[in-house]
Amino acid sequence: MTAPGKIPATVITGFLGAGKTTLIRHLVETARGRRIALVINEFGEVGVDGGLLAACGLPDCADDDIIELANGCLCCTVADAFLPTMLKLIERPEPPEHIVIETSGLALPKPLVKAFTWPEVATRVTVDGVVAVVDAAALANGGVVADAAALAAQRRADPALDHDDPIEEVFVDQIACADLVVLNKTDLTDAEGLARAGARIDAANPRAVRRVAAAHGRIDAAVLLGLEAGAEADLTERPSCHDAVGLDHEHDDFESFAVTFGAVPDTGVLHCRLGAALADHPILRLKGFVAVEGRDARHVVQAVGTRLQGHFDRPWRANEPRVSHLVVIGQKGLDHAAIERAIAGQAGR
Repeated sequence: MTAPGKIPATVITGFLGAGKTTLIRHLVETARGRRIALVINEFGEVGVDGGLLAACGLPDCADDDIIELANGCLCCTVADAFLPTMLKLIERPEPPEHIVIETSGLALPKPLVKAFTWPEVATRVTVDGVVAVVDAAALANGGVVADAAALAAQRRADPALDHDDPIEEVFVDQIACADLVVLNKTDLTDAEGLARAGARIDAANPRAVRRVAAAHGRIDAAVLLGLEAGAEADLTERPSCHDAVGLDHEHDDFESFAVTFGAVPDTGVLHCRLGAALADHPILRLKGFVAVEGRDARHVVQAVGTRLQGHFDRPWRANEPRVSHLVVIGQKGLDHAAIERAIAGQAGR
């Protein structure tokens, strides 16, 4: 049970492109007036996820209730980033009723949960639950991210690298720490695929953990909030691949960079160019906002592996430069110049 007087906090974890931001946006839409603060930890130079959440247009999703922590994995920077942010929230004259923390896709949740035992926050906040969001279709196909099955197969085929697979380790750590697992993107697989995905989740978590299915992140806030797990009090029941080596883990196998360019003349050609870049390079995730000539709204681009989606989310503000920003995340060794040329080519360069 949640301790009386403590603010409950929910940690939303999950790999790149699993659908965490979409799920949180739906959570806010179904919060029914609950005062929620969002802490968004992104891996990349441009704050995309926070911008998507700020565009929801709901009174319960005010800009000052969204705090972005970019360019620094929370589990590695709890003292420098997380704790000051938490103190800022709980010391408000009117503190939030619930705090939702979205980790980057590379974060290990256990070090973050452990930070809730620090004296500065232990008497004020408790971990209501850790929610792991997974890509059901990717799991069904043997990976953890879309179109990463070939990478996973390569690593499994080499015994010398099997124990050093950062993607699999991050996945296992996220699942093993979870109180609830959201099998997202169920619309992209079938019943047999869901069974395979469920088996992989069960294998990664020694504890019995509830699973819920979702498409497009549509899970009601009542399902995600109020788990009353008190996760910081049972850390020993949440094993991590990194327990033996302390809290630090390496991100050297991943990199991200931002591409900035002007307005594009047509979304169809843009998607064609981006699709080619996704097919030609080991990109795990691509996301951002694009300005389109003749349109007053931003075009949101989201890609996981070679799956590419786009939609217009909100009008450009009067004082907002109509500039396009995309963040590219992938395995170390991405050909920045080639990817930038593909995107800039659409911009008429």
